[in-house]
Amino acid sequence: MDQTIKYYDDNAIEFFMNTKDANMENLYKLFLKYIPEGGKILDLGCGSGRDTKYFLGKGYDVVAVDGSIEMVKLSSEYTGKKTLHMTFQEIDFEEEFDGIWACASLLHVRRDEISSILYKIYRALKPNGVLYVSFKYGDKEEYRYDGRFFNYYDEKSFSELIKKLGYFDILEILITNDVRKDRENEKWLNVIVKKKTAHI
Repeated sequence: MDQTIKYYDDNAIEFFMNTKDANMENLYKLFLKYIPEGGKILDLGCGSGRDTKYFLGKGYDVVAVDGSIEMVKLSSEYTGKKTLHMTFQEIDFEEEFDGIWACASLLHVRRDEISSILYKIYRALKPNGVLYVSFKYGDKEEYRYDGRFFNYYDEKSFSELIKKLGYFDILEILITNDVRKDRENEKWLNVIVKKKTAHI
């Protein structure tokens, strides 16, 4: 994770410019239909702050966090609201959020750590709260040439993970193409899961 965060620190402005205008409207609709009006959202790994800015503009109460200090600076400036500098391992909320938005962020978590991070998310959600999560489509782990780590899931491998955990129900799975220019051939797994009401 350290090398991945270093990449975003070193390339923050380029990443910000490449992602801040991506059209996420369809995925916002997928997520927000489960969130009460004015509800509280955690933007987990907020990157440029694009999604936080959108949610704030729609009247939601948003907490944004990111592990890269340079992305924290850019997103805070872009959204007009302070982004918290926090890694996935450091999140420690309890039944605070109606929804957690983890767009292209948990894909940097290794498979031997993903269960512990998802449990932190489970704890952070209010009863019946929902998580939106997206991964590059596939079933593998890899380090990129630029030092970043990626964890890919497909419908089968992610469904097996959620079943093994036992404290989420899958509500929706959607496969989409990347919305960024010249990346249209890349596929993404988008999933909405709901917190089960019985505590673990």
